[in-house]
Amino acid sequence: MYTDIVIDHFQNPRNVGEITDPDGVGEAGNPVCGDMIKITIKVEDGRLADVKFKTFGCGAAVASGSIGTEMVKGRSVEEAMALTNSRVAEELGGLPPEKLHCSNLAADGIHGAIQDYFSRQGK
Repeated sequence: MYTDIVIDHFQNPRNVGEITDPDGVGEAGNPVCGDMIKITIKVEDGRLADVKFKTFGCGAAVASGSIGTEMVKGRSVEEAMALTNSRVAEELGGLPPEKLHCSNLAADGIHGAIQDYFSRQGK
């Protein structure tokens, strides 16, 4: 049902928590299953120096938050904005059809945090 990558990121999630005094905060939720994610970012020299997530949801939502934050950490803001929901699912090795919507949480939360960062910068 789940790939070894999904299981690993669920059992050993990376970047869990919340950045104190973040440069951007994004939240996303999925009305289909009730999962929620909060992403906080710290930007230095145009790059995501740190990314953290907190989630309320199923194993697929936890795994998506973990791998999504790993995918953008250290990347430029522009590269991180290019992250897609399907890319998160691909990086996880796929998700069951009924859990595919969970991959949206990470990308949507990251996009929201970056948009908040831009807003705070007056962009």
